[in-house]
Amino acid sequence: MVDSSVRYEVSEGVATITLNRPHVLNAIDIDLIQRLADTAEQAATDDNVWVVILRGAGRAFCSGIDRTALARGEISADFYRAIARATNWFEDMPKLSVAVMHSWSIGGGLQLASACDVRLAADDAVLEFGATRHGLVPDATILRIARIIGMGRAKQLVLLNDRVPPATALEWGLVNWVVPADELSARLEALVESSFYASRTAVAESKGLLQESFHRDPRALVEDMIAAQMRCHSSWELQVANAAWSNRESEVRFFPRSAPPP
Repeated sequence: MVDSSVRYEVSEGVATITLNRPHVLNAIDIDLIQRLADTAEQAATDDNVWVVILRGAGRAFCSGIDRTALARGEISADFYRAIARATNWFEDMPKLSVAVMHSWSIGGGLQLASACDVRLAADDAVLEFGATRHGLVPDATILRIARIIGMGRAKQLVLLNDRVPPATALEWGLVNWVVPADELSARLEALVESSFYASRTAVAESKGLLQESFHRDPRALVEDMIAAQMRCHSSWELQVANAAWSNRESEVRFFPRSAPPP
């Protein structure tokens, strides 16, 4: 999909989804967001994929909504439904999702990143929402950002459109890591490698329970938690981990997929 507004590549357990409109700093139009939603679903359901990376081609991660398309009246309810579908897939996929942000990472770009499990930012990342400045609601993140950084900080970003330096974003939990721009690829490689030492079954179950914990009383989730734990007990990963423990091995690399003990 070289000429597509979204590229999808899978290599050695890693699906890389690349926003690919570099001539407009990967601004989001209806074609891009619909393709992104489809591609996120593809990555989520691909059994060959262990971890999913979201990044941007060219000079920036993403400059947000395509203002030219907005001014022309080309943004409709279908656009926002596609954003919801894309972000839901990144948030709910049964595997780790990672946003990698460099340079302009504003508006809808930062909103897309907020749906991923973790966010890696270069120290040159420009971070802000800006939606209300343009007469819009930050649709992709308005229903989740307060859970990430707290209500007060969420209101500051959403209502006042403050631009947040990467160091402050790290302190707030808006991003998980900040590294020099020339070290971004190396840090991502290390992050991906570490993900191969986590059971994909356990990651999927843990993500689901973490999400549910925001909506339900923890006491009402006990049986769901136990059911999740039993699914982990029946997974090949736990068999491999138990065998490694018995052999006094300190770590288990689950990808490439290890064969369970006989």
